[in-house]
Amino acid sequence: MPKVLAVADEVVERLWTDQVRRYDVDLVVAAGDLPFDYLEFLSSALDRPCVFVPGNHDPDLSGYSKVRGLWTRAGIPARWPGPAGGVDADGRVVDVAGLRIAGLGGSIRYNDGPNQWTERQQARRVRRVARLAAWRGLRDGRPVDLLLTHSPPLGCGDEADPPHRGFACLHDAVRRLRPPLVLHGHIHPHGVPRPDRLLGGTRVVNVVGYQVLDVSGGGPAREEEG
Repeated sequence: MPKVLAVADEVVERLWTDQVRRYDVDLVVAAGDLPFDYLEFLSSALDRPCVFVPGNHDPDLSGYSKVRGLWTRAGIPARWPGPAGGVDADGRVVDVAGLRIAGLGGSIRYNDGPNQWTERQQARRVRRVARLAAWRGLRDGRPVDLLLTHSPPLGCGDEADPPHRGFACLHDAVRRLRPPLVLHGHIHPHGVPRPDRLLGGTRVVNVVGYQVLDVSGGGPAREEEG
């Protein structure tokens, strides 16, 4: 399976330079709350695709569709506010660079901002993504390789304050999808080590800042973090 550069929440200044070209990766994955031009730069500099989910500080990307190269929203031509060339995996299952990725962006609802969900709303989204993954798996026999989220599952490295509480329904997502790896953002380390968590047979990894992960050979291996 591919090697990925995973980023979330905090811009790493040295990555926003030509220094990023030293990373030999197959894919950029972004777990939310980063400037979209930063994601565009990483994808362009590395000449690799970028798959992302939005965070609670990102704009609302719902309702956009692309037909014959033209973006529309509610049937009206519109400029998509997301990163150019980026693949929005939120609420979807996508196949990119040899990985099957399920995406569930956003955080627990704590105010009226975009990309926030109640537990019940996110649970509905989990069920929809699980159905999509099951349908694809029946067609080609491939499992989900990676669950990309903004918030972590409840009790897996989240915080006690309401905006940073994880989603309980992501436990159900892991049970249904059985991905070997969950990558999330949202929880800033603030200098405190954030160890990986295990949820059944799934490794849950906080990628705030960045991580370079080699997920070949039957399990994810960290190569570098920052």
